[in-house]
Amino acid sequence: MATEEEFQAAVKRVEGLPKRPSNDDLLALYSLYKQATAGDVSGKRPGMLDVKGRAKYDAWAKRQGMSAEDARAAYVATVTRLGG
Repeated sequence: MATEEEFQAAVKRVEGLPKRPSNDDLLALYSLYKQATAGDVSGKRPGMLDVKGRAKYDAWAKRQGMSAEDARAAYVATVTRLGG
């Protein structure tokens, strides 16, 4: 499990990654961050014309039920894997 301090440090390290992560990695980081900080997805799914918003919503919705602690740990592991 990652502590809150480790999570916050990983959030800051994302900006200094050696190269831009792939879209899949960016969606994973987004969804894990949102699950860790806001919990399960809420609100309506964006419409078909909002491709970016819809992808972000869907990525976050896949994390439904994941605990904040598990999401923080997965976020830290993903940042570490990406070289941060």
